Amino acid sequence: MGKYSPRPHRETVTDKDGGKKTVFFFMDNSDFDAFTPEVLGLGDITKPSIRVEALAASFDLTGFTKFCSQVDPHLCVPEFLSSFLDWLFKQLLTEFVTESHEGGKQLWASLPFMAKFTGDGVLFLWNTKGMRPTAIGNVIASLANICQNYEAYFYPEMKKRVTEIPTRLRCGVARGAVCSVGDREDYVGPCINIACRLNKLSPLSFCFSQRGLAIEKHLMPDGVERFLLRRVSIRGIGDSELVYVPAKEFKRLRKADREAFRTP
Repeated sequence: MGKYSPRPHRETVTDKDGGKKTVFFFMDNSDFDAFTPEVLGLGDITKPSIRVEALAASFDLTGFTKFCSQVDPHLCVPEFLSSFLDWLFKQLLTEFVTESHEGGKQLWASLPFMAKFTGDGVLFLWNTKGMRPTAIGNVIASLANICQNYEAYFYPEMKKRVTEIPTRLRCGVARGAVCSVGDREDYVGPCINIACRLNKLSPLSFCFSQRGLAIEKHLMPDGVERFLLRRVSIRGIGDSELVYVPAKEFKRLRKADREAFRTP
């Protein structure tokens, strides 16, 4: 997002017939003329779009709206977000690195080519062109681990420092094509929409679409046993979409929540 910081508006009051007054706002021409699509920080949006085969992962902080509604949120939101974002990025690096060498790192899979703060979470995009199925599987397994680590490690420690922090970190994952916008500062595509829908689908911390992700091909045997295949309705996408959910978490769901996930 670009920066747009106009100087404070000056109010002018005009007398009208009958004693009524009308209030107008006054802006300098430079501030007024600066309000263009450029404030979005997308660069030249007339540039041709670049198509990228991608894996989208949308993280969402459960209860972030409530967290921001507490007394004097300006005193706690910066501390929480700075700690959370630092932790999240370090988690990705920790999950992906297999060995450290002088001058470089050996990774299970490539790092995302785009990261975007969404207000209540983060969107990551991976370029899957030429990416081995097992590498894609490593990304999926790592994302599921991060959601579990939030609840097991980050939340217990952070709640000692900040009041009413988000209780869970959820993640939705989907594969598909995305198209660049402007100077490749942002991307759009159905898989992004699906990933964002999946992280709000249920109380589950993790969920990924089956499209283009054959679990037996992408995950190791122990990873295959980690997830269950279910059929769900995704708003704006379809009424019979196939998704994978964490087996242990699914079994702990209330009966009413499980009913949204049908056996294929």
